[in-house]
Amino acid sequence: MFRRTFWFTAGAAAGVWATTKVNRKLKQLTPESLAAQAADKAIETGHKLKDFALDVREGMVRREAELGGALGLEAPVDQDLPVQRHYAVEAPEPAAHPSTYRTLPYKSNNRNEDH
Repeated sequence: MFRRTFWFTAGAAAGVWATTKVNRKLKQLTPESLAAQAADKAIETGHKLKDFALDVREGMVRREAELGGALGLEAPVDQDLPVQRHYAVEAPEPAAHPSTYRTLPYKSNNRNEDH
């Protein structure tokens, strides 16, 4: 009698455990739950990308400071010397008359113009 009661209780407990396990898995696979999981992963990935970008920016600023110190770019400027500005792209010299500026031919490819 005790043996039957033990196996009956063990079977009932295993059934309850399996049922709850299956129900939890089914709830995880609903469309709403999958969407929430995807949103959480996207937010987590966004935070990781933001942290990476901040780390890169911090390293870049640190490296620029190292290079500036090594090249002497942060040295005090001598007031007797004229300030020389370096531009990546030099501005063209203005012409004597404004009508001599070069202009590109205007050819519109806009098909929605009024004709």
